[in-house]
Order: sequence, then C-alpha cells, then structure tokens
Amino acid sequence: MKRILILAVLCLGMSGYVGAQQNSADAPATKEDVEKYLQVMHSKEMVTKMVDAMMKPMHQMLHEQYLKDKDRLPPDFEERMTKIMDDYLKSFPWDDILDAMVPVYQKHLTKGDIDELVAFYSTPTGQKLIKELPEISAEAMQKMMPMLRKSIDRMTQQIQEEIAAQVKENEGKNTMAAPQTNN
Repeated sequence: MKRILILAVLCLGMSGYVGAQQNSADAPATKEDVEKYLQVMHSKEMVTKMVDAMMKPMHQMLHEQYLKDKDRLPPDFEERMTKIMDDYLKSFPWDDILDAMVPVYQKHLTKGDIDELVAFYSTPTGQKLIKELPEISAEAMQKMMPMLRKSIDRMTQQIQEEIAAQVKENEGKNTMAAPQTNN
C-alpha cells in the first residue's frame, strides 16, 4: 500500500512537472525570446540586404519613368532622384522598426512558437533560407514590378478621370447655382 501511495505521489508530482513544461511553451513570448529570434534571423543584416536588393528594381522603375518623361525632365533628373531614393532608404530608422516589431511578435507567437522558429532557423536549411531570402525577394519584386506598374498606371488614370469628371460636375452645379445679378 505504501508503494502504491508513493507511486501515486510520484505520478502526481511528475504530471504537475509535465503540465508545467507544456504550459511554458504556451506562455507568451518574452521580449528576450523575440530578440533571440530576430538575432538568429540576422534581422539587421537581412534588412540591409533586402533594401540593397530592392534598390535595383526601384532604380529600374525610376529609369523607365525617366525615359517616358525625359523630354520634360532635366538631364540629371534620374541621377538626382536615384541619390535621393538611396539616401532615404539608407537613412530609414530600421533599428527602431525592428524594435517596434517585438511586441507584434509577442502578440502573435508563444514562447513555444519562438523556440521552434529559433530551432529551425538555427539549422543549415534555416540559415540558407535567411541567406537567400533577400535575393528571392528582389527577384520576386523584379517579376512583380511590370504588373504593379500597369496596375498603378491604370489606377492613376482612373482616379484622374474621376477627378476630372467630379470637377466638371461640380462646376456645372456651381454655374447653375450662381445667383443672377442685374446691372
């Protein structure tokens, strides 16, 4: 009987320990957990590489826009705009943005989620994905740019047409509503 009682106490003790182990994975991720994840992800380096990779298609888009409007633009327009765009992107507050992401990760991921992500991104495959992701993103952006450009151009044209129609309609209302004055 003593053995059964000791065994029961041990089982209860172990189940409490196992329950605590399971609950810790469901616990909210701490700031330190998220910072560890961002560190394993090489987030700062990745942002730098992604910005560098994004610049190429953005330069291409700027170049295409310049070619389209070069008769109306000064000869150094493309060079000046490229410098402005590059300086702007390089001076962007990326560290502050990464810091602002911590509570967002904490809201959506548990400690267990973060631990699993850290484990994955610590593997060779995870590190390869981190290394290749900026180039993958740049290539994807390059493929998407012509489609985005067409859509943006269509949307811009539609908005301009709608504005012109609204202005015309409003002018018609104003001329009809204007009081007649007799001199």
